Amino acid sequence: MKAAVCYEFGKPLVIEEVELLPPKTGEVQVKLAACAICHSDILYAEGAWGGDLPAVYGHEAAGIVESVGHGVKSFQPGDHVLVTLIRSCGTCYYCTQGNRVRCETVFPLDEQSPLRTADGKPIAQGLRTGAFAESVVVDVSQLAPIPEDVPLDSASVLSCGVITGFGAVVNTAQIPAGCSVVILGTGGVGLNSVQGAAVAGAEKIIALDLSDAKLEAARNFGATHTVNVSQQKATKAVYGLTGGRGADYVFVTVGAKSAIEQGFKLLGRGGTLVVVGMTANGVKIEFDSCKFASIEQRLLGSKMGSTRLATDIPWYISLYQQGRLKLDELISGRYPLEQINEAISDVSQGNALRNVIVF
Repeated sequence: MKAAVCYEFGKPLVIEEVELLPPKTGEVQVKLAACAICHSDILYAEGAWGGDLPAVYGHEAAGIVESVGHGVKSFQPGDHVLVTLIRSCGTCYYCTQGNRVRCETVFPLDEQSPLRTADGKPIAQGLRTGAFAESVVVDVSQLAPIPEDVPLDSASVLSCGVITGFGAVVNTAQIPAGCSVVILGTGGVGLNSVQGAAVAGAEKIIALDLSDAKLEAARNFGATHTVNVSQQKATKAVYGLTGGRGADYVFVTVGAKSAIEQGFKLLGRGGTLVVVGMTANGVKIEFDSCKFASIEQRLLGSKMGSTRLATDIPWYISLYQQGRLKLDELISGRYPLEQINEAISDVSQGNALRNVIVF
């Protein structure tokens, strides 16, 4: 099969034929229809988080089941599915508490990638998925069924961008109706935090970004107010919109130290800062810990929107079918695999919400 392989950090991906081993016990092979490009893929390919090379990245995908390994009863060939990086055993300490993204089990696929070069050497399965490729083999827990009438390219963005941004609001933070929310960054993840806040009933949804085009998109996705932080001072704008109190919740959806530290300055008393976007390894943040404690603020980390695939995906699909969750509108461009470097460059330059590789 064809796949986009990274042989050197920070260099263009190479399209070549690679071998995909068949699914083993508890695993499923999926022929992909689409894979959206996430900033996490780009950071890994640039070497921000280390890892082994060569590697195939890509993790925000959807497709059709080709074959199943022994013991798989929940899916069969022909099923339409989402493919995510969330791999969970269902029986460890965290899984039994309902926290599937914290699963502590080491899977066979964690120890041996299903990808090989033409001469049989292993290729790392990036983000446990390796979806910049025509097919993937993943653990059955990484899949969620989707109705056949949901377009697979639109469904692909559910696999990370939607569940990460939307889930941070409704799962990790569990915001109450009537609160004030600030979203720092209105790319693919940020727009879904905007959507999550709108569905949850936030009174004020204040989107902050440097791009007027992305802020316009934020208004279309449910933001009640937008602020271009290159033209207005963020703290003055947010405090002005919240009666001088600051926000109840601030979601930082970009992986930047400056954005996280800015987020603390936008919080009101009892406010909660939720870190959604991930920085490179080793980045440290600074904030006034005395003030933080004295006015009872909170800090939360959110991984993949604290998602529970079995319950969250059916709800999101229902919202989409009702016209209350935008998926089609998240896609900025569609590219064949051979143009993946062009698609990635467009994302890196901040021109796209979600670019999608279609097969």
